[in-house]
Amino acid sequence: MADELLAALRDYIEGHSEALIERGFDLPPPAARTLGFDLTDIGPGTATVTLAVDLARHANPMGTLHGGVLCDMADFAIGSAHMTSLQVNESFTSVDLQINFFRPAFDGVLRAVAQPVRLGRTLSRYVCDVLNEDQKLVAQVTSTVMTLRGDQARGR
Repeated sequence: MADELLAALRDYIEGHSEALIERGFDLPPPAARTLGFDLTDIGPGTATVTLAVDLARHANPMGTLHGGVLCDMADFAIGSAHMTSLQVNESFTSVDLQINFFRPAFDGVLRAVAQPVRLGRTLSRYVCDVLNEDQKLVAQVTSTVMTLRGDQARGR
């Protein structure tokens, strides 16, 4: 199943979402559609999400990109990366999410690159670097993700 889901995610990046819909996945999730995130690359345990910064939609009161947008962007990248490990009747949920900010973002396209630190049967840990167009680190996010099975996964 993990290989089939990875193939479906790659098809989605190419503009074909039928296989994901058949498996019950709604991509991009509503928050990603609202904020303008794009899943641009996917591999076993990895994912890249991009965002064209639009301060009219994404700014904080100081006029820079709101930190919550960076959290959501990284969460989407981490969740997409973890999806590539799921088997039939499995789902997942975030246990925690921690972000460190390194520099403000005002414009351009940001790239959130998620990769696993440790993949476990139930708990997995990911790190996600959010980079600007100069490849400078804007923020780094870490997250623990729990894989849900059987009754725990039902309805998720």
